[in-house]
Amino acid sequence: MFEGKIEKILKLKTPAYYYDIDILNLTLKNLIENSKILNSIICYSFKANANDNILKEIKKYNLGADCVSLGELKKAKNLDFKPIVFAGVGKTDEELEFAISNDIFSINVESIQELKVIIDIARKLTKKANISLRINPNIDPLTHKYITTGLEENKFGINFNEINEVIEIIENGKEHLNFVGLHFHIGSQILDFNVFKNYCLKINETLKYFEERDFKIKYVNVGGGLGIDYYNPDKLPDFKNYFYTFYRFLDHINRAIIFELGRSIVGQCGAYLVKVLYIKDSLNPNKKKVIVDGGMNHLIRPALYEAFHLIQNLSKYYEKPIYLYDIYGPICESTDCFGKNMLLPLTERNDILAIRSAGAYGEAMISNYNLKGNPFIYYSNEP
Repeated sequence: MFEGKIEKILKLKTPAYYYDIDILNLTLKNLIENSKILNSIICYSFKANANDNILKEIKKYNLGADCVSLGELKKAKNLDFKPIVFAGVGKTDEELEFAISNDIFSINVESIQELKVIIDIARKLTKKANISLRINPNIDPLTHKYITTGLEENKFGINFNEINEVIEIIENGKEHLNFVGLHFHIGSQILDFNVFKNYCLKINETLKYFEERDFKIKYVNVGGGLGIDYYNPDKLPDFKNYFYTFYRFLDHINRAIIFELGRSIVGQCGAYLVKVLYIKDSLNPNKKKVIVDGGMNHLIRPALYEAFHLIQNLSKYYEKPIYLYDIYGPICESTDCFGKNMLLPLTERNDILAIRSAGAYGEAMISNYNLKGNPFIYYSNEP
C-alpha cells in the first residue's frame, strides 16, 4: 500500500483515512473473476463503507447494492446500482414505502409482522412488493459474538418454526406480493470455510422444504460473511475458495446466487493515519504508551469488538519493529485504545502511524464524540 508513496503520505494532515484505489480495483477484479464459477449476482454492502468515491469506483464493476436504510437506498438509486436488495430487522414504514414504490429488486423480510406490514403498504400503494424471506439458519459462524447474525438467539430473520405460517401469509397475500426467493446470513469476518460448507448444507435443506411446497426458488441470497486477514493487510481475501465452496456444496443449479459482500471488497484498501502526540512511560519498563491524535470516534472497531488492526510507523517505515507500545487515542474513554503490545520501530513525537485494514467499518462508523470532528479523507489517485 505504501511502497513508493511514503514521502507523499507523511505530508498529509491527520487524523485521516487514506484509500488505495489500486488495491480496491485489484480486489474487485479478483472478486469478479472468481465469482464466474457460479451464476453470481454481487451486491456490495453499503454499510461497510458508503464513501461516494469508493462507491463510484465499485459501480464501474456493475455490482448491485445491499442496503439497510432509507439513506443507503436513496444513495444506491442515485448512483444507479442494480439490483438493490433491502435488508434490516427494523425497516420503517417510510423505508418500505420507498422500496415498494421504487420497485426495489428484493425486500428481505425478517419477521411475520414485517411481512404483514409490507402487504398492507403494498395494498395502499396499489403495488406488488418484491420480497425474499430471510431465514435464520441457526449456524454458528465461529466469529465474534457481536457480528454473529445466524443463530436463533440473534434478532435477525425468520425461524424455522415460523415457516409454515409465513407460507400461508404469502399464499393469502399473492395479490400484493412477488416472491423473489430466500435470503440467509450468518455473520461477518468468517475465515473457516467449513462454516460455509455447513451453511450451504443447511440452506439446501431449506430449499428442499420450500420446493416440496411448490415454491420455485430462482434466487438464493447467501449474504456475505467472508473475512479479511487483519494480520496480513497486504493479502487479498480468498475469493477463490469462498466461491468454490458455494459451487461445490450449495444446490445452485438453475438458480442465481446473490452475495452481499462488503468488508472483503473494501477492507484492505483503507488505512487510518494518525500522528503521535506524546510518549508516556508504563509500569512495564520494556513498554511505553503512545498517545495519537485520532481515536475511537473515527475507528471504533478496536473499542467495540476488541478487534485487531496491524499498526505501522510510516515515519520509520524501513526500520525494524523491535519496541513494545500500547497505542491510545485522545478520547475520554479508557477503551480508546488501538492496540496493546504492538511491535514498532523506535516511535517518537510527530511520527505518523498507519492503522491498517480500515477500509470497512471505519469511516462508516465515525462519530462526533468529544466534538473532535471528522477525519481528513485522501485517495491514492489524487495528484
